[in-house]
Amino acid sequence: MAQIILQPGREKSLLRRHPWIFSRAIKQVEGTPNSGDTVDVISAKGQWLAKAAYSPKSQIRARVWSFENREIDLEFFIEKLTQAKQIRQGLIQDKSDAYRLIAGESDSLPGLTIDIFANVIVGQFLSAGVERWKKLIVQALQTVFPDMPIYERSDVDVRKKEGLKPVKGWLSGESDFKIWIKENNLKILVDIDKGHKTGFYLDQRENRQKAAKYVKNKSVLNCFSYTGTFGLYALQNQATSVTNVDVSQNALDTAELNYKENGFSTGYTNVNADVFKLLREYKQDGTQFDTIILDPPKFVENQRQLVSACRGYKDINMLALQILKPGGTLLTFSCSGLVEADLFQKVVADAALDAGVQAQIVEKLTQAQDHPISLNYPEAFYLKGLVVKKI
Repeated sequence: MAQIILQPGREKSLLRRHPWIFSRAIKQVEGTPNSGDTVDVISAKGQWLAKAAYSPKSQIRARVWSFENREIDLEFFIEKLTQAKQIRQGLIQDKSDAYRLIAGESDSLPGLTIDIFANVIVGQFLSAGVERWKKLIVQALQTVFPDMPIYERSDVDVRKKEGLKPVKGWLSGESDFKIWIKENNLKILVDIDKGHKTGFYLDQRENRQKAAKYVKNKSVLNCFSYTGTFGLYALQNQATSVTNVDVSQNALDTAELNYKENGFSTGYTNVNADVFKLLREYKQDGTQFDTIILDPPKFVENQRQLVSACRGYKDINMLALQILKPGGTLLTFSCSGLVEADLFQKVVADAALDAGVQAQIVEKLTQAQDHPISLNYPEAFYLKGLVVKKI
């Protein structure tokens, strides 16, 4: 088997079980591994450290499969999938049938995302290793989840960093692309073919529930609403009105179906608009809300974009605080991993200063329990949320 020999001192992160090996940490590669092949990782002093997947095109030159000297084979993948399934069964209650089964490195399957939507599996193969072993991973999924169709949504730009092309399609069986899932007894339509990511934002499940205590008898503005699920929870919990705002008319059309399916025909408005522009219009005409939810898409993909991303977060939070009624609640989120929690809090604090308002944090939020954060892989922590009261 091919080997990666590390530079002196570069074994420290692996001894702490961090799963990434960057190109600059490698002294030499012995053998001729192809993209995704399994390699042994060896320290400069000759100590065996890990089994990893080799990725010659990526700055992350290898991702660790295991810190045990074992074969990476069908049995390995079945074991990891079974372990993840058992963990999630303790987290997901009977009132929900959609969850994240595999969260990449946190589940020891680097670069792999697997979501379960009712009786359909949707996967993203984002690294050279899981691409190399795709057929075996599909076979393992078929073993752990017999008779469930498997759809691939690897149509994302991040694959280019691994030298891979975007791709999507059925890997096993077939099903309708549009699937009704159950989340806390609400019915939600998921489009696994054209929806964002794998089709739906499962990472906000618990936060949608937690938001419920801030909406009773309140007017709610749901920004970057996608298919309207924060607003759906708000109506279920007796909000007086819900305004969903999104730039995608297709997403809003799905929101309309969601609301009708759950028995709501009034009390909500779906607005197809740019959130930044609309909030400025609301400010100009004096429109205010009791509760505002900001759940924007990722603003930053790399370190070079961090300053402009923080400016965007500050602007949107400033505008929201300006149109929030006194005593009102802002639930604001960042899903950008490069925007760390302390930085995000500082940005929101700066937004309050610029808005000329006093505010206080009453609750901090994070990603759902089926999106675990490995203690050895802090990069898995990406979703930050603050519940802010305007004084």
